[in-house]
Amino acid sequence: MSDVSYTPRVTGTGLKASVQRFGGHLAGMVMPNIGAFIAWGLITALFIEKGWTPNAKIAELVGPMITYLLPTLIGYTGGRIVHGQRGAVAGAVATIGVIVGSTVPMFLGAMIMGPLTAYIVKLWDGLVQDRVRPGFEMLVDNFSLGIISGAMAIPGLYFIGPVVDWFTKVAGNAVDWLVDNSLLPLASVLVEPAKVLFLNNAINHGVFTPLGVTDVQEKGKSILFMIESNPGPGLGLLLAFMFFGPKMMRGTTPAAIVIHFFGGIHEIYFPYVLMKPRLILGMMAGGAAGVATFMITGAGLVASPAPGSIFAYLAVTPKGGYFGVILGILISAAVSFAVNSALLGFGRLEKDEETEEEGAEAVTAADEPSANGTQPTTSNRATTEV
Repeated sequence: MSDVSYTPRVTGTGLKASVQRFGGHLAGMVMPNIGAFIAWGLITALFIEKGWTPNAKIAELVGPMITYLLPTLIGYTGGRIVHGQRGAVAGAVATIGVIVGSTVPMFLGAMIMGPLTAYIVKLWDGLVQDRVRPGFEMLVDNFSLGIISGAMAIPGLYFIGPVVDWFTKVAGNAVDWLVDNSLLPLASVLVEPAKVLFLNNAINHGVFTPLGVTDVQEKGKSILFMIESNPGPGLGLLLAFMFFGPKMMRGTTPAAIVIHFFGGIHEIYFPYVLMKPRLILGMMAGGAAGVATFMITGAGLVASPAPGSIFAYLAVTPKGGYFGVILGILISAAVSFAVNSALLGFGRLEKDEETEEEGAEAVTAADEPSANGTQPTTSNRATTEV
């Protein structure tokens, strides 16, 4: 089992740390399967009816991949994280239950059933460990795995799948209301804070991707793929840090920009926001500006850009749709840069903090006894304070 971590290590035990840790687990289920998302996205962009090279036969792959393959991979990976290969198999079997029990791509259900079923198998294995007679280990292991995973697929079919299906439809109705009232940019007020707590994968693949797939079937493209995945706000934030952030952080931003904007790993900029929480306002402003631009220009994508890099965006942009997509990314980056730069005081806040620290260090040094044990004189203190 891979030990690769897809999010920065979280320390602490508070609510924020718990949410970040939870988001990190969700990212761990999605990120290893990004290659499969890319394959689905490219096939969708190239071969659907409104794709670059329409091919009805090849386009038949799109539906099964988004409905069965991708959720099963997420459930498999979630189970593997919890309990190795046995957990992976159990997670995949249980995920089939939520897939069949719903009418939308069941990413969110897979994120629930995969780890949950694997955890139950883990509890069972701990219970029977060292209690199975020699020669019966394989029999017990295989039958217990089959019974538990098969049993968990049933509540997935009758309960978890329909509940997640209902939640997705409610979210879809809310999004439709925002679109009908030209208020979709307000979604950024909720999305951006959730993103920096590492809930981005749950939001994008659990909510917006299933809704976007429905949009594509009706309209040939969807703006919903771009609400969470837009790399513009993060680019603006990192540029603001590069020019006006703390000096010790400025050297880290060029590499972070490459990883974020070209590599599509948005998690790289989350610690920058968490370090200065007021910057979430700049992220909201940038996200809202981008969504507004996408709406005005009628921009949309034909598949979820996974990962959320500029290359993935261009790969799933429909013919004739580049102007609105690129403009939205640029405007969101510009607004994010401007607002975050202002929140950073255009570097003045950093200078003021450094001045205060230097003044405090000087006063402390003046108040400390000298090497020969004598105290600083009043005149020395006055000179230091001046």
